[in-house]
Formats: sequence, C-alpha cells, structure tokens
Amino acid sequence: MAMDEQGLENAAILLMSLGEEHASEVFKHLAPKEVQRMGETIARMKSITHDRLEQVLDKFASVAGDKSMLVEDTDEYVRSVLKRALGEDKANLLLDRILQGADVSGIESLKYMDASAVAELMRHEHPQIIAAILVHLEFEHAAGVLKLFSERQRNEVLVRVATLDGIQPSAMRDLNEVLNQVLAGSDRMTKSNLGGAKPAAEILNMLGTSIETSVLDFIRASDNDLAQKILDNMFTFDDVERLDDKAIQALLKEVQTDSLVISLKGATPELREKIFKNMSTRAAETLREDLDSRGPVRLSEVEAEQKALLKVVRRLSDEGVISRGGGGDDEFV
Repeated sequence: MAMDEQGLENAAILLMSLGEEHASEVFKHLAPKEVQRMGETIARMKSITHDRLEQVLDKFASVAGDKSMLVEDTDEYVRSVLKRALGEDKANLLLDRILQGADVSGIESLKYMDASAVAELMRHEHPQIIAAILVHLEFEHAAGVLKLFSERQRNEVLVRVATLDGIQPSAMRDLNEVLNQVLAGSDRMTKSNLGGAKPAAEILNMLGTSIETSVLDFIRASDNDLAQKILDNMFTFDDVERLDDKAIQALLKEVQTDSLVISLKGATPELREKIFKNMSTRAAETLREDLDSRGPVRLSEVEAEQKALLKVVRRLSDEGVISRGGGGDDEFV
C-alpha cells in the first residue's frame, strides 16, 4: 500500500467513516507495516473539516456510501480497531508505539516473521544482542528461535536474558541499526522494563525438559542464585497438579476435551486423578475412556498440547482468575 501522506490521510478518514467493525476487517488485509502507518495516521487526526470529509467520501463514494460518522477519540478508535483486527496480544505490541509516534520497523517487524527466519537473521550476532531482541518477542516465538541455535549459543543467550535489566532508548536504536532499521520517537521513550528472571523462565517453559535442564545447569555453574530465581518463576505441566481445585475447574472450562486427552497422555497418575476429581462423575468416566482408547501419541504432539494448556494457565493467571506458583519449592497459598 505505497501512498503519499495525502493518500494515507484520505484512507484514514475513509476507515474512520466505516466504523470500527468494518475498519477492522480492512486492517486484517494489511501488512504489519501498513497497519502501523495507518494506525499512526488515524491517531494524529484529531479533527477533520466537513469539506475534507466530503472530498474523501466523494472520492470513495462507491465504498463508503453514507457511513460518514467519524470518531471523537482517535486514540481509542485505533486501539479498538487494532484489537478487533489483530487480537489483543498483537494489537498491544503496536499500540504503545503508534500512540507515542514511534516506528514499528526493526525489532517489531521480527514479531511477524517465523522462528527460522529470525534465527537465521540473528545467528551470527553477539548473545547480548540476541537476548535484547528476544525479550521483545512472545515467549513461544522466542523459544522457537532458541531451539534452532546450538546448545552453547542457546545457553549464553538465556543467561543474558535472565540478567538483562531493561533496555535504554539509545540501546534500542543500536539494536534496530543491527537490523538496518531506525527506531523513531526515542526522545519520548523511557527505559523499557524487559529482561530478568521471569521472561527467562517463561521462555524456558516453552523449550522442553532436555533444553531446560541444559540451560539451568549452565546458569547454575556460574550463578546459583540466578538459576534459583529462574526456577522460582517457572511453571511446567507437572505444576498443574499444584493448582487448587477452583483453578483446575476454571482451567477445564477453557480447554477442549481432545486437547486435554492428548496433554494427559504424558501426565503423572497424580495429575490425572486431580483432573478427574474436579470433573463430574460422567465427564471423568468419559475422559478415562478416551485416555484408555486413544492409541500411542507422538511425544511432540503431547508436548505441543501441554504447552497450549500452559498458555491458558498463564492467561487465566494474568487475568486474575486463578493463582499459580513457580516451578521451585514455593507452595500455593
């Protein structure tokens, strides 16, 4: 969607005239960079003259028709439209930068690339640079990238993620230069609150037991306290057993039966019984039968479903619906 500023403004006016639902459908068909540019343009347009509106609607009369209602709060409008179009998680990745006037190029663009492309792009960079970039990605995405690195490189990156204490705007600009991009609006940015034991733990949760053990052993060899902090922030599938009954019941409402069956193929007998106990007698019997009748399942499939279930646990925890603890020795309260 290559166009000049006039064209962008016209398109923004048109989108606002369509209303949130229709505008969000348009956003779904735009590339990430186009979404960014259009969002910034809408956010800047605090007032529009009637003459300008008529000009735009005349130009796009066959599309816009008489839907000429514009919005008073453009910030809130672009927030709502992006969430409708991209979902809350992806929209939130863009909103702060849109409303602060920053560019979404560079590191942000990696969020829309698959793990193999990101890994290939960063493979020869210093572990500190890779760590600073990975903390901007979703945990599952970052884990996918790390799986493609060698064990040594993966360990060196994870220990730097765990010890990262935020990123200054100047460092952000340097990171974007590594990717041949420039981050705009730095004067209004503050130090980003990224890095530390918690994101390192969240990434490790997505990596699988063998890689997790290797990384923790590597970190423990040089900093036992840091390794323990990471452990305290981890939450693995086995830790589901430590959720209270109310949390288990909330979780079961969010998980499809087929996904639960596959997840439990790799579960301990104790965890299975905990799940059965929090279901109705009939539902528990049906689940037992499904588990008994289900043939062998690939380990990769089991792990994938367990990761999906853990994502639900984290979401419910973030929403305050349930309480969860780390993967260390802490007890639930």
